[in-house]
Amino acid sequence: MSPNGPNGRAACRRFSAEGCGPAVSSTALVVASVAAGGAVGAPSRYLMDRFVTSKRKTSLPVGTMAVNVSGSFLLGVFTSLALPPLAAALLATGFCGGYTTFSTFEFETVRLVEERLRGQALLNIGLSLLAGLLAAAAGMATGAAL
Repeated sequence: MSPNGPNGRAACRRFSAEGCGPAVSSTALVVASVAAGGAVGAPSRYLMDRFVTSKRKTSLPVGTMAVNVSGSFLLGVFTSLALPPLAAALLATGFCGGYTTFSTFEFETVRLVEERLRGQALLNIGLSLLAGLLAAAAGMATGAAL
């Protein structure tokens, strides 16, 4: 039996956008990678937020803060590594994009202001920005060291 397929060419042993089999655009692969990462990142965000919130009762949205700070660290790591484009789409854009949540940070800050907890709102803004920036820098340093 010949290793060649019925058309006389070598059998396909791997899947790629440029390889044999049905043509799949590289854009479709990137979009699928982003979607797969987001499909894991979004529920991870929910679980992390619930876990942190259940451990600490405060008006400060510590669950969202923990998610965004840890996500900033991970994004720093992922962007500092020499990841192949599909891995970067999966991890940095997909997972971190699904995991972190700027809109919830904003909503919760506005909610604090509406509840007349302006000091808590300012603390949320300051801590989130400072901790997020430091976490991103630490992640970048970690990724560069790997």
